[in-house]
This record gives sequence, C-alpha cells and structure tokens, in this order.
Amino acid sequence: MVPKRSAAGEKVTIRRARPKDAQACGKICYGAFSTINAAHGFPCDFPSAEATTEVLAMMFSTPGFYGVVAERGGRIVGSNCLDERATIAGIGPVTVDPAAQNLGVGRKLMDAVMDRAKERGAAGMRLVQAAFHNRSLSLYANLGFDVRESLSCMQGRPQKRSVSGCKVRAAQPADLDACNALARRVHGFDRGADLVQATEQGTAKVVERAGRITGYASHLAFFGHATAETNLDLQALIASAEYFGGPGILVPSRNSALFRWCLGNGLRVTQPMTLMSAGLYNEPSGAWLPSVMF
Repeated sequence: MVPKRSAAGEKVTIRRARPKDAQACGKICYGAFSTINAAHGFPCDFPSAEATTEVLAMMFSTPGFYGVVAERGGRIVGSNCLDERATIAGIGPVTVDPAAQNLGVGRKLMDAVMDRAKERGAAGMRLVQAAFHNRSLSLYANLGFDVRESLSCMQGRPQKRSVSGCKVRAAQPADLDACNALARRVHGFDRGADLVQATEQGTAKVVERAGRITGYASHLAFFGHATAETNLDLQALIASAEYFGGPGILVPSRNSALFRWCLGNGLRVTQPMTLMSAGLYNEPSGAWLPSVMF
C-alpha cells in the first residue's frame, strides 16, 4: 500500500489485521459508532467496547474474513473487514478514530478491502451504512457503490408467534442444499459457508410449508441474513424469534407488506440504513433480510 501523508506530516499506513489488534480496534469501533450515532440522536449499534472487541476478534481470526488496520504515528487509528465467504463480498464495519478524521483514513481502509476483493475475483461487493451518516454515504458513492435498498432496522418482541401453515425449526446440516438452492433462486448466489457456521452455532432456522423448505435465517439478528420464497415464510421466521440479536433485523423498507406486518406485530424502527453495492447485483426475486454486512 502507498502511504498517505497527513497534514501534520505523519503517514497513514494500512496493514493486515492481527488477532491481538482486536482490543485497540474494538475501542475505536465503539467510540466511532457511539460518537456519530449520538450526534444524530440514535443509540450505538454496539452495547460496549467489549462487544465490538469480541466481534472484531472473531473477524480477525476466522477463516473467510480479511481484516485491515490503519496506523498513524505507530498507533492504530481505524480498521475494516471483508467477508469473503461468498461470491459477493461483504464490507464492514469500517471505523476511524474520531481523533483521526480528515486524514483520508476511511478511504484508505476501503481501498484496501476493495483491492483485496478484486484480486480474489469477487463478483461484487456490498455494505450497509447508517442512512443518517451523510459522510459515509458520500464516500461509498464516490468509490463506485450504488444505493440498492432503504432498510429499516427493527427491534421488539413479535406479538404473533406463529404463522398458519408454516413450521419453523432449527436448521440441520441436511437442510443446507435446499437452503443454498433457495438463495441462488432469490439472489443468484448462495451464502453456504455463512450458513454452515450458523448451523453449527445453533442460530440458523428453516421454515417448512407444504412439506418443503421455503425459507431460512442464518440468525434473526443484526449480523444475520434471511431468505424466503414469500413474505409469509419470512413472517413465520420473524414471528418465531424470542428476540432479535443486536440492534435488530434489517427489513427492506420498500417491501411495504412485510414492513407493515412487522409494525403491526409489535416491532419498531430503531434507525434507517442503506444497502449499497458495487459490481454484480441481481434484483432479489423473493423475500429477504440482509445482514449488516450485506
């Protein structure tokens, strides 16, 4: 990477993240999110610096993720990650120390993971950004990302706990082929590696209707995604959840029927978000929830 010289004469350099970087990066990540969210009147996406440290420690050490950190004057000032487990690469969280703004750190962190994705032949890249954060929206647009979906982050405990004709159960390894085939029909690609890990961790669910799998969720949470044939199947998955992990699930706002069903079923909007993509993008042909990665 070519270093970028700051106005103060110090270079901003990018290197591969190491597991031991997670503590410093976790503090920066929490500080960055809490600062920008508070400035716009929204709660932080993470409950504590310990939570962000745990998330980044996983990303920095798990196969299928590529992490980078930015350093200035020998000190870490930001980080970014790339989810490489599918044909489409997911980006984030990208965070910069509030004390290191206006040095081009965010752009360099984005350039690093975008270069990595291109080198590895990713068909496309996606990310989710806070819709109130004009600065990040402008950065991603300038880097070639297009706005694809307005999302509503929703939280709450569903009042209706089941949907007639739909059976929701824990996903099993034998369900993977059917789930991946469904994802390919809806999105044009599958997220099989993600789903394998979610199944092993016990967070994945499937919905059956008329004796066959018609939807699945890797996790009904901020970092989980769901794919289904119809809104009915997705409603069954959502209704089955005791709670939604993190800030909540991400509901495409223009899916008016699903959005209104969620509102009528006791969920509330906590913040607006935006799905953006660069490269290959197929308009989904079913019902779906993205994760905060994509």
